[in-house]
Amino acid sequence: MQIKHWDKDHSADSLLVLLREEDCKNLAPFDGDLGAVLADLVSRKDFNGKKGSLLRVPLVEGCLYLCGLGKKEKCSLSVIRDALFQGLRKIGKSRGKIADVKISHLSEYDGLSFALGEAGGLCAYSFDSYKTKGKDYEPFSLAEIYSDVCGDEVSAGIRFAEAQIFSREIANEPGCAVCPSTMAEKAESLAKEYGLTCEIWDEKRLIAEKMGALLAVGSGSKNPPRLIHLTYKPKNTPSKKIAFVGKGITFDSGGLNIKPDNYMLTMKGDKTGACNVLGIMKGVAELGLSVEVHGFMSCAENMPSGSSYRPDDIITARNGKTIEINNTDAEGRLVLADALCVASELKPDVIIDMATLTGACAVALGKYRAGLFTNDDGLAGKILAASECRGEPFWRMPLEDEHIAESLKSPFADLVNAGNRYGGATFAALFLKEFVSDGIAWAHMDIAGVDFCEKEYGVYSKGATSFGVRTCLEYLMRL
Repeated sequence: MQIKHWDKDHSADSLLVLLREEDCKNLAPFDGDLGAVLADLVSRKDFNGKKGSLLRVPLVEGCLYLCGLGKKEKCSLSVIRDALFQGLRKIGKSRGKIADVKISHLSEYDGLSFALGEAGGLCAYSFDSYKTKGKDYEPFSLAEIYSDVCGDEVSAGIRFAEAQIFSREIANEPGCAVCPSTMAEKAESLAKEYGLTCEIWDEKRLIAEKMGALLAVGSGSKNPPRLIHLTYKPKNTPSKKIAFVGKGITFDSGGLNIKPDNYMLTMKGDKTGACNVLGIMKGVAELGLSVEVHGFMSCAENMPSGSSYRPDDIITARNGKTIEINNTDAEGRLVLADALCVASELKPDVIIDMATLTGACAVALGKYRAGLFTNDDGLAGKILAASECRGEPFWRMPLEDEHIAESLKSPFADLVNAGNRYGGATFAALFLKEFVSDGIAWAHMDIAGVDFCEKEYGVYSKGATSFGVRTCLEYLMRL
């Protein structure tokens, strides 16, 4: 998508205008023919600026698209970004090829150019590579955007969008197309393209490195597990060393504790945490950030077979802690455990893990807000500030709970891998904490509720959202 500053030499077939309810009562910023058209539409009550409203008006030449932002007091950069996405997506689906976007009257909101880049970069995405393109197929047609607000931040916004789409495209792929070795191949390809360092541990290396938890989860599949490590180092001395760890369960059947059929659908998306790490590494490399970033993807396929790990098994993680298995469907925390040990050995300033980890978090927060657990208040503040800026809401969840912590204990091993249904998200976070070395600031992002959307909302089309990629990139840019 090309996004450029408005000039007099181009010709557009679409015009997108964003209006708050108060703007509809004061059309002074809009003069000439546009002002007259808007005044007529408002007077006839065809459009009133209500949040989420969209009106398409055919003109003599092209079409006018109006998107409502709601009341001024509740309008924010996130609302504007969503409306830009909505309007641009509508234009692209309605055969519009070149769009003018008028948002200079919203200049009081910082970051308009960045949000325009994000919306413009995300608006075309749909996962349709497996659909037969018949004669009635209408491809997304929007190719150029011109705006009266188009600063240097536009290009960074586009990079953020591209990183998230890169993650979404892999996360949407079914289990028959992506397995742990496929994830490794994609990491190798990314490393080659951007000059990253890539190290892959196959099953033999995993055994040698005592990655017992990851090996156990992958033991039931014909597709063996992989640990993938990507490294980005800036040209100058890095300001910080940050490690990201992603859960990469390429398909989760539940193992021997097999899921009911309706819970198994969308489990191709259980690799989203690892896909997000790939997207973050792509974004970091394209943006040329001044931090050293390590991306770990702990990948396995959780399947039932004669070689699967079993309930009552006791396994040993990389750091020597033993784990009694009481639920093979609580596998994500196991693959993360070994990867967190490896990440800790690098002694980074911060470790952030991302995982579609618990249904309990989705029950607590719903489908539009992710859970954040952390042992560091300063880190919590930075992540929450970044998430607010990028419109990916997180809610800080309790990490310290002595009663839940007590339930981690096993009479036969150091830990059990699953607790009861109450406080399940906190249990999982406390379990992961056991594998992060003391003194390292650590955050766990539970994205189980927000990783997949059944219908379009915000800046997300149907399917994988890769929620959190833009938040993490924003966090890194601010370091």
